[in-house]
Amino acid sequence: MKLESLPQGVRLAVEAAQEKKAAGITVLDLTAAGAFTDYFIVCTGFSTPQVQAICTEIEAQLHKNLGRSPEHREGHRSAEWALLDFGGFVVHVFSEQARRYYDLERLWRMAPKLELADQPESPSERDLPRSQFGHEHFSGEAVSNRPQSGRSRQ
Repeated sequence: MKLESLPQGVRLAVEAAQEKKAAGITVLDLTAAGAFTDYFIVCTGFSTPQVQAICTEIEAQLHKNLGRSPEHREGHRSAEWALLDFGGFVVHVFSEQARRYYDLERLWRMAPKLELADQPESPSERDLPRSQFGHEHFSGEAVSNRPQSGRSRQ
């Protein structure tokens, strides 16, 4: 499966996600599965604002170029998982943790898939260590040795 062979709406959605630096973009071809849609587009955003920006850009590009709006959307305000249903294809924008948890690629493992390489980042970011989806995973542990209250220990 090649990007050029996919329907125009799917290609536009992929390009819009790439524009907003979505990582791990994968297109699953469900046409032979007899599913409720023909394609899933799955990608990762690394913060609530990025997940929202990816969804907003996809909606804007499809409206501008094809006059299409999602038939249904879910979770757009959430940082974990946003869904845009355009009928013939469904876009899933996940946080890293939610993507691992729901693992749609495993659930639909029999479907042909197209995995797109992440877009090159700025030169200063290229040499940073990366997680499975293109960015370092932070555990949330405090980086500073300063007490959380702001008072020094005596």
